Amino acid sequence: MYRNFADVARACAQRGIGPAQLFLESECRLTERAPDEVRAQLRERWAVMEASARQALEAPQRTAGGLIDGMAHRQWTYAPGQSLCGPFLNRVMARALSCSEVNASMGRICAAPTAGACGVLPAVLVSLQEERGLRWEALEGALLVASGFGAVVMRNATVAGAEGGCQAECGVAAAMAAAAAVQAAGGTLEQMLSAFSHALSCCMGLICDPVAGLVQVPCAQRNASQAVSALLCADLALAGQVFPIPADEVVEAMRRVGRQLPPELRETAQGGIADTETGRAIAARLAQE
Repeated sequence: MYRNFADVARACAQRGIGPAQLFLESECRLTERAPDEVRAQLRERWAVMEASARQALEAPQRTAGGLIDGMAHRQWTYAPGQSLCGPFLNRVMARALSCSEVNASMGRICAAPTAGACGVLPAVLVSLQEERGLRWEALEGALLVASGFGAVVMRNATVAGAEGGCQAECGVAAAMAAAAAVQAAGGTLEQMLSAFSHALSCCMGLICDPVAGLVQVPCAQRNASQAVSALLCADLALAGQVFPIPADEVVEAMRRVGRQLPPELRETAQGGIADTETGRAIAARLAQE
């Protein structure tokens, strides 16, 4: 069993296998399930991800408080000729927003690693599948890498906004998605680790400040931005940009930073944009409805 990324790298090197295979075998041991059973569960999770990334694109969802109703549809129908980021990234953002909308309307999502960050990984992988025509084998490997990398974070730090801020939710989701994207692109474990570290370092210290205590603003916007960040960081790694700090040290830094954040900046809605004049007014209005 691997405890950290150094263990993962060592095991893969000693056995001559990739991380996806290592994580599959580990999951089989931990759950006492056969590989085909684990693969079947991955397909089930993928179906949920696909559906949530699509559901709000054409049919805006009704959310509690209505702070993000229709966001995915607006982004999806944004004229391609106007998009500064281009049609591909615009679709990535729309799909991330769709998952957030579905989550906020009590729909079915796949926490990856949390409900508040559920849009990042689906937006990245669904969009890559569409753009590159990825076969299921590539998606399966990417999902295994994302889950395995997330498990390392869970073992050594946290993915809870209430404990570590949004860096632990959307930030870890972006890091998982960046590693998964490298796997889907045929990259090496070293590149996956660099992509992971690039992504997590880019949002180090990101606070959790949900307006009115709802998982909507700025959660939905951060799902969109971190999905784009995941792809950016994957490209950095695939281009040979090696992150100089080992991934295990990046995770430890994130853990320490999370503990240093005051309670006001850890999902309590008592700091950040939740504690602005308008943020407080929105909370007061929703409390009366």
